[in-house]
Amino acid sequence: MRKQALTYDDIQLIPNYSDIPTRQNISLAVNVSRNWSIDIPIVGSCMDTVTEYEMAATLMEMGGVGCIHRFMSIDEQVEQVKKLVSFRDGDIVLSHLPIMAAVGVVGDYLDRAAALEAVGCNIKLVDVAHGHHGNMEVALAELKANLEDYTDVIAGNIATAEAAEDLIAWGADGLRVGIGGGSLCTTRVKTGFGVPNVTSIEDVFKVADSAGIPIMADGGIKSSGDIAKALAVGADCVMVGSLLAGTKESPGAILETPAGLFKRYRGSASLETKITHAQKQRNVEGESTTIPFKGGARFIINGLTDGIKSAFSYAGANDLLEYFNRAEYNVVTNAGLAEAKPHLIS
Repeated sequence: MRKQALTYDDIQLIPNYSDIPTRQNISLAVNVSRNWSIDIPIVGSCMDTVTEYEMAATLMEMGGVGCIHRFMSIDEQVEQVKKLVSFRDGDIVLSHLPIMAAVGVVGDYLDRAAALEAVGCNIKLVDVAHGHHGNMEVALAELKANLEDYTDVIAGNIATAEAAEDLIAWGADGLRVGIGGGSLCTTRVKTGFGVPNVTSIEDVFKVADSAGIPIMADGGIKSSGDIAKALAVGADCVMVGSLLAGTKESPGAILETPAGLFKRYRGSASLETKITHAQKQRNVEGESTTIPFKGGARFIINGLTDGIKSAFSYAGANDLLEYFNRAEYNVVTNAGLAEAKPHLIS
């Protein structure tokens, strides 16, 4: 029998003494991969209803990075990256930020990665549900052999220290951590496999930290408080999907209905995604839904960064390293979880 595993709702962070004079001076800069950093710890998910050019450009303006999804032709993805490179190069303030795009582990992934690199994509994210796999070992070897040294490769998804050891040995420059925790993911229901997010981050951190490899927590992020918890237990940044879905910048049309405005949001392994992109309708491990239109993403991103800075202030930390070293948590009961949320209005 393994240890008890925890996720974000199972813990609450413990306030520390703080002498932070103003939250505006807190730095949220983090490493997103071995050689690239971002100014806020937020990565737009590589889902086809979350991140294309408009979302990636908005995140870049605000100091983050969006991972342009791979559910399009190579030429289409290249055009998205070219637009983003032009956008970044037109503003010296943004010149230090990376451009990220997703590739797979089979099929055209080498041609896709080479085409993306040729137009200035700095980070390739190898996007598969189960990253601790022989296909990943082969893909990382091929990618690292064929890409320039300045190009980083983030690999995942994984959930264990053993997986982290292997992916780092295979050449990963960053690790995407989280299996089955996404808001539309059905992996844990369908297969029974997965590790709650706090425990998976803590386990991977034991290996990644000593190797100097950043962790991107992926799945289960519902609020800035969850981001604060992920960073407290070892993540360097988080990938968010549902928080940015349904915004003006997310791909897809705004649907006008008698009940209001909506947009589609779907998991990468959902049946709808597979049908849309002419994939085999097998191994479905995701759902699709319609969510209310949220307006612009900037308001949401600002709210997330404000919350993260407040968390750093409660810990008495000026930056991520101080925050990680100072942050501690209690495991809470269901009553504690209920108390942690607004409870006057039911």
